[in-house]
Amino acid sequence: MTSPHSSQHDGPSPQVLREYALIADGERGALVGPRGEIVWLCAPRWHSGAVFSSLIGGPGHYTISPRGRFVWGGFYEDATLIWRNRWITENGIVECREALAFPGDPRRAVLLRRITAVEGPADLSVRLEPYADFGSYSSQELRRDQDGTWSGHGGALRWRWSGAATARPLNHTQHATGLAMDLHLNPGDCHDLVLELSEEPLYEKPDASRTWSATMAAWHDETPTLGDNLAPGDTRHSYTVLRGLTSSTGGMVGAVTTSLPERAEAGRNYDYRYVWIRDQCYAGQAVAAAGPHPLLDDAVRFVAARLHEDGPHTAPAYTVTGGPVPDQRTLGLSGYPGGYDRIGNWVNQQFQLDVFGEALLLFAAAHRHDRLDADGWRAAEIAADAIALRRHEPDAGIWELDNRAWTHSRLSCAAGLRSLATAAPAGRARTWTELADSLVVETAATSIHPSGRWQRSPSDPGLDAALLLPPLRGALSADDPRTVRTLRAYAQELTDDHYAYRFRHDARPLEQAEGAFLLCGYLMALAEHQQGNQEEALRWFERNRAACGPPGLYTEEYDVAQRQLRGNVPQAFVHALMLETSTRLATAPETGR
Repeated sequence: MTSPHSSQHDGPSPQVLREYALIADGERGALVGPRGEIVWLCAPRWHSGAVFSSLIGGPGHYTISPRGRFVWGGFYEDATLIWRNRWITENGIVECREALAFPGDPRRAVLLRRITAVEGPADLSVRLEPYADFGSYSSQELRRDQDGTWSGHGGALRWRWSGAATARPLNHTQHATGLAMDLHLNPGDCHDLVLELSEEPLYEKPDASRTWSATMAAWHDETPTLGDNLAPGDTRHSYTVLRGLTSSTGGMVGAVTTSLPERAEAGRNYDYRYVWIRDQCYAGQAVAAAGPHPLLDDAVRFVAARLHEDGPHTAPAYTVTGGPVPDQRTLGLSGYPGGYDRIGNWVNQQFQLDVFGEALLLFAAAHRHDRLDADGWRAAEIAADAIALRRHEPDAGIWELDNRAWTHSRLSCAAGLRSLATAAPAGRARTWTELADSLVVETAATSIHPSGRWQRSPSDPGLDAALLLPPLRGALSADDPRTVRTLRAYAQELTDDHYAYRFRHDARPLEQAEGAFLLCGYLMALAEHQQGNQEEALRWFERNRAACGPPGLYTEEYDVAQRQLRGNVPQAFVHALMLETSTRLATAPETGR
C-alpha cells in the first residue's frame, strides 16, 4: 500500500468543470478533460474507490494529449455517450474517440480510446497511471506480454492495457507506477488503446473494433426517439446522460463525482455517487412525460425493490446495488480547488418523508403507460401506508437540512396520493384521497404565510423553490390562490434575470450565498407553463438550458457572474427536469392538474 502523499506526482492540473466530458456505461463513469486527460473513474462500480482521482488531488490519471500547441474542441456522437476530443494542431487535426464499452459489465470496465490523425500527421504523448482506491494503491508487478499487452494490479484492482506495445515504465520512486508512450500517426492513421479494469481475473481480451461496433449499436438501440419537444438534440442528450448513470440494477446515481464544491470558495461539497430515491423518481417521471421508455421501468424496478425491502424505513439514498450509503469521511487528498475530499454521505442518517410521495408519483406515471405490475402496486401500498404512519414526524426535507415539518414534504405526499388514487381500487382510492386531503388541510393550518402563500415550514415563514413542485404534481390546482401567490412571491424574491435560487440563506445577495439552482429554473418554466404564460416559460427554459459547457452537461448550480458550473457533474436531476420541461412545454398546459 502506498500513501498518495508519499511521493510527488505530476498529474494534470484541474480544469473548470464546463470543459469536462462524461463517458459512462451504466456501472461507472469517467470525466475526460480538454487535454485528453481522464481524471476521474471509480471501478469496478460507482461507489468503489477511484482508480483515476487527480480531479480531487489524487495521483491517478490516463492522458492522451497532442504534443506542441493546439486548440481544443469536441462533441458527442448522436444519441450516445461516445465523446470525440478534437484538437487543431500546428500540423493538422487529431481526434481521440472516447467511450466505456456499453452496456457495462458490473464486474469489468472496458475503456476504449481510438486516436485518429484526421488531417496531417499527429504526435501525441500517452500516460497511464492507475492508482486504486483514491490513490491508496500504486500499480504493482507491471508486466509486458509477448504481444505487447501490459498488465498490473493495485490493491484488489487488476488492469490490462492493449495497444501500448512501445510504452515504457514510469518511475516516481524506486518502483514503476505507470506507463508512458510517444505515439506518431501518419495522415489518416488510427490507433486503438483498450484498458480493462476488474477485481476478477482478466481472461479473454476484447477486440477493439468489435467492441466499438457493439457499443455504438447498443447506444442506438437504447436511446429512443422522444417525440415532440422544444430541443430535440439536447433533450435526447439528457436521456443518454440519464441512461449512462443507470446501472443494470435499475439504480441511477445522482452524479458521477464526489466533493466538487458548490461554491468557488471552500465550502459545501458532497459525495453523490449513490441513488437518491427522489432523484430517481424525478427521472422516471420526466421520461414518462416523453413516453413509456426503458428508464421509466428501471426507476420503478429500483424504487419498488427498496420499498419492499425497507417499507416505512426506506432510506433517502442507496448504493446502486441497494446497499446502505457509507458514512461520510475524508481521504487525505487536497481536493478539487475550493473543495474537500469527502466520500460517503450523511444522508444515511436522515428521514425524508417526500420520497414516499415521489414514489407514488412515479408509480402513477408508470400506470398511465400501463407499466405498473402487481409488484409495483404492492410497493405503492407500502409507500402510502408509510405516509400514513410517519406523516407527523419531522424530516430533513428535499434540501437535506435540519428536521422540521417541511411544507414541501407533506404536499408532495398529498400529490402522490392523489395521483395514484385515480387508478386505485375503490377502497384504496377513498383512503388515499382522504389522507391527501387531510395532509393539505393540516399543512395549510400551520404553513400558510399571512400573505396567503405557502411558507417553508410552521417555524419558517420564508419562500422555497420546492414549494413550486406540489402544484405541478397535482397536490392542488394551478388556479388555487395559494399556488398563484407562492409562484409570484417566489419569482419576485428568489429569482434574478431568469435564474432561480432555492431559498434565502441569510441577508447576503442571493448570488453570494450560492449559485443559481438549475433544477429551480426548470421548475419556474414548468410553473409558468402551467399558468398559461408560455412566453415566460420559454424564457426560463432557454436561460437554464444554456447553463452548461461544450459537452452539454449540467451541474447542480451555476455561477452566473463567472458563467461557471458548480457542484458535482453531471447532476442527474437537472438533466431529468431539462428533459421533462422540454417535453411539457411543447404541449398545452394541464392547468387543472
